[in-house]
Amino acid sequence: MSTQAEYATSKQPALACEIALLLLLSLIWGSSFTLIKLAIPSIPPFTMVAGRVTLAAGLLLLVAKAQGHALPGRGSVWAAFLVQGLLQSALPFTLISWGEAHITSGLAGVLNATPPMFVLAIALMTGRGRQAVSGRTMAGVGLGLAGVAITLGIDALSGIGTTAPLAQAAVLGASLCYALAPLWGQRFKTLPAIVTAAGAMSCAAILMLPAAAILERPWTLAPPPAQAIAAVVALAVVCTAFAMVIYFRLIRTLGPLGTTSGSYLRAGFAVMLGTTLLGESFTWSALAGMTLILTGVITVTLPPRARHDGKPRS
Repeated sequence: MSTQAEYATSKQPALACEIALLLLLSLIWGSSFTLIKLAIPSIPPFTMVAGRVTLAAGLLLLVAKAQGHALPGRGSVWAAFLVQGLLQSALPFTLISWGEAHITSGLAGVLNATPPMFVLAIALMTGRGRQAVSGRTMAGVGLGLAGVAITLGIDALSGIGTTAPLAQAAVLGASLCYALAPLWGQRFKTLPAIVTAAGAMSCAAILMLPAAAILERPWTLAPPPAQAIAAVVALAVVCTAFAMVIYFRLIRTLGPLGTTSGSYLRAGFAVMLGTTLLGESFTWSALAGMTLILTGVITVTLPPRARHDGKPRS
């Protein structure tokens, strides 16, 4: 009995650390919407994403080399990196940047908070990760989504079915990508997080550079203002390079559903940043919604309780 108690106690600081990292990742990615808004008027979406992922890839490669890590040499690993870079960065970054130009940020926030629901549906339909799905995790997913709707306001949902259906579909497509990415990323568990991040981001850059060159010809555009350039640099360094290292660690420690539950927190942080930095009005419904979000995330990420026979239960 004492051994089990000591084991449970030793696990608590580690879980607290992972949840703290999930909070940090959500805060970082929540701020990316503001940075995108600063850059998109003068830097078109493909060019912005290409600059973001290329700068991030270069930084991650330098850090990996400085830490003494060698990148994998097998072609099969790089093929897997290519899929990861497409699902986690190249495709969703572009879809969100384009979608937000046609729908309200509130509606985009609600639609972009759906990855945990996609992960749950994929687990139930395919059986992959079904062992991690319980009544408690399903309740946590529901609480988180309800919290997002309350935080952003029910009015944010009013555009569904009436405003730019293709833009709505684009943001939902990005959410599906964010659900598939951690499921695919589980195959990199044996690699250091910095190596996985560097490889996946390098492949994202390989995908986005020719796309931007062909579709937008960035060399023909007017020079963007310093504010837009600074926003892209911040997106690359903080919201992409630094965030991806945390992200690939959390896939190993919290799993796909726990990691994607940060989508709810991201929406809450976006509202909080708008209130504190942009002077947007505070509402008690936002506080109630953020409380529901936090409750849902904790419900999803807590490990299963042990039964008296030593087997886990929900």
